[in-house]
Amino acid sequence: MLVTITSTAPAASNMSHLLRKHPDRAQAFSLSVGTAHVFYPEASDDRCTVALLLEVDPIGLVRDKRFRGSDAGTLARYVNDRPYASSSMVAVALGQVFRTAMNGTSETFPELAASALPLEITVAAVPARGRDTAGLVARLFEPLGWAVDESPIPLDPEFPEWGDSVYVDLALRGKVRLGDALRQLYVLLPVLDDSKHYWVSDDEVGKLVRAGEGWLPDHPERDLIARRYLAHQRSMVDAANELLDPSARLGGLDDIPADDAGEPADRPRPASLAPQRAEAVLAALRDVGARSVADVGCGEGALLRRMLADPAFAKIIGTDVSASVLAKAERALNLREAGDHQRERMQLLQSSVTYQDDRLAGLDAIVLMEVIEHVDEERLPALEASVFGAAAPSAVIVTTPNGEYNALFAALPAGTFRHTDHRFEWTRAEFAAWADGVAERHGYVVEYRTVGDVDVDLGSPTQLALFRKATDR
Repeated sequence: MLVTITSTAPAASNMSHLLRKHPDRAQAFSLSVGTAHVFYPEASDDRCTVALLLEVDPIGLVRDKRFRGSDAGTLARYVNDRPYASSSMVAVALGQVFRTAMNGTSETFPELAASALPLEITVAAVPARGRDTAGLVARLFEPLGWAVDESPIPLDPEFPEWGDSVYVDLALRGKVRLGDALRQLYVLLPVLDDSKHYWVSDDEVGKLVRAGEGWLPDHPERDLIARRYLAHQRSMVDAANELLDPSARLGGLDDIPADDAGEPADRPRPASLAPQRAEAVLAALRDVGARSVADVGCGEGALLRRMLADPAFAKIIGTDVSASVLAKAERALNLREAGDHQRERMQLLQSSVTYQDDRLAGLDAIVLMEVIEHVDEERLPALEASVFGAAAPSAVIVTTPNGEYNALFAALPAGTFRHTDHRFEWTRAEFAAWADGVAERHGYVVEYRTVGDVDVDLGSPTQLALFRKATDR
């Protein structure tokens, strides 16, 4: 993979001082993603070009534990575009090799580092994947002041009727600060690929916010950039958007469909409930000292991702009734690219909360986060029997909407639920009556907690019950 950056500014060769790479020497850097070679095809006062050539060993990728997964016996493990496409590996190389220039600082030439320079950038074999890729390259770079020239790469030049591949050779021209240009490439190359070669964890939010400083908050495709950069992890996308532009939160409740979302009348907009719910559940798990946990009804894995990031959880199980949702969770968690230890900790199982599943027996804790309201009330005894009776973990954590709080959402019509699939949304008294009965029947004690902003009369938007085996207290 090859990236070139050319400056045509006066005394153009001074760009080498910003990059901290001498134009008279070819240098090689051993990185986590391969070997990066830096050299200058030209370096004069009129024109200076630096080239970064990244070599990735295909056999090394196969042997790297991050690339071992359930496809180990298939050709996909050996035949892929990772060594040849300008994706997140190139972004990592840019960030590591040109870190000082990316920060936009220079002790020798501070004014040059702070100035917009006439730049020409070429990137070979840039992937542009996904269903939202129509004109995507231009949509990403043109708002930043770049003139974009993308040359599609045919699937096979000998067979033009086959059409073009998903790859383009990219050329950018504009007057941009060098540090900004590098940070834009660092973010947007993985966005175009819509994939990363490494585990996407919470610290990626900070990376995005730092790399996006000065250009991302006002970008018209900011939400798309955040979604793709953060591997479509909704809680991380919400957190990034809040940091990039706190006034942009349309918050209310994540359970409310976008067209119905509203905010409590005459109240400040609350923070997104999804991360608050997850943090409240994690706090409860830590309070009971849980090390083996099942997230029942895990969906696409938002809570699983947070648990994987915490080494305190030694065994993590995610279950869902939908095989397609579990497949999305596997992709969102990047389990195929995770290390051996991470995959040993995590297990995804197709299972129904209303049927006994012996694979969930004997755990420290089971989590039902926004699950019970999706179950018909006449099926709740079956849920109770499978979770509290058969599985019988040391602790159970249940969260569910507080129906009383709905009155504070101006855009939510009276008598309607926050989500079309909800079968009920209990008041605090109704939730307590159910939870107290479950606890008494199965030998648990129950503690109630609030999640989200608390109204003095109507309580919190989400209510949480923490069940503990009476003998475990």
